[in-house]
Amino acid sequence: MKNLIEEATKRLQQLEQAGIQVPRPSTEEPVVQRAAGHAQARVRRDPFIGEERPAPAAKVRVIDFARLQVNGFVTPTTANTKLLHEFRILKRPLIQNALGRSAGPIPNANLIMVTSSLPGEGKSFVSLNLAMSMAMEVDCRVLLVDGDVLLPSLPRLLGVGPAKGLMDVLTTPSLSVEEVLLKTNVPRLDLLLAGAPDRSSSELLASDAMQRLLQELSSRYADRIVVFDSPPLLSTTESRTLATLMGQVVVVVEAERTTHGTLESALSTLESCPVVMTVLNRAPQSESGSYYGSYGHGS
Repeated sequence: MKNLIEEATKRLQQLEQAGIQVPRPSTEEPVVQRAAGHAQARVRRDPFIGEERPAPAAKVRVIDFARLQVNGFVTPTTANTKLLHEFRILKRPLIQNALGRSAGPIPNANLIMVTSSLPGEGKSFVSLNLAMSMAMEVDCRVLLVDGDVLLPSLPRLLGVGPAKGLMDVLTTPSLSVEEVLLKTNVPRLDLLLAGAPDRSSSELLASDAMQRLLQELSSRYADRIVVFDSPPLLSTTESRTLATLMGQVVVVVEAERTTHGTLESALSTLESCPVVMTVLNRAPQSESGSYYGSYGHGS
């Protein structure tokens, strides 16, 4: 090999002495090619606008498990507590329906709305715990959506900063849902925050764009379950609009506060939903047991 290099070098010198210009290989070209290769890796083609644009950087929100546990929430590090056991009971039929393992097919079964009759009965507490508990399964990917677009509470409960979300996608056609989904340090749990408030929120949630968005969210992964924390049924119209698009609804009822008449009025707004479950929150301890005991929180 050394002899070949020496001979090639000597031949090159002879040609140059004879006045023949021999092009030397550029050392810069591979660098340019490598740079172009890296740039190409950071670009995706948008099928809707037919041009290339930078792909969104991964957005990860780190959830403080210790903070959540102190405030009475389930986390992947939670020991075998009564609360964890109760959410296992609650999630099981919902998961069976969502993944098509129930007796009969349920339309949109992997779209689950958590709501209440009135504010302060604990719907956000149940939404977050339910989503966290489901994400601990090996067969589920969970997307938790802050559908309470008027009074969002998930950023406060999770301790995450504000970000673009549901309302932004519905009001900005050029913004894709992929650009606003937030990853978390729970491997199977993603977030979609409420986004910027809009005075036409009820109409936006009833729009064709919302239906297309739900179809995309629910069908992206075969094992995905979408949990919506929605407004109370009797306080706003947004939750009733969302309910028409859901396959399953969980209605949180505060023990010793929500009257039978109030609950009946709330349930009457959900007649079009295939599956409706009620969950008793803040129930006093009893020998027979009841969901959540004194664990319920206020939002």
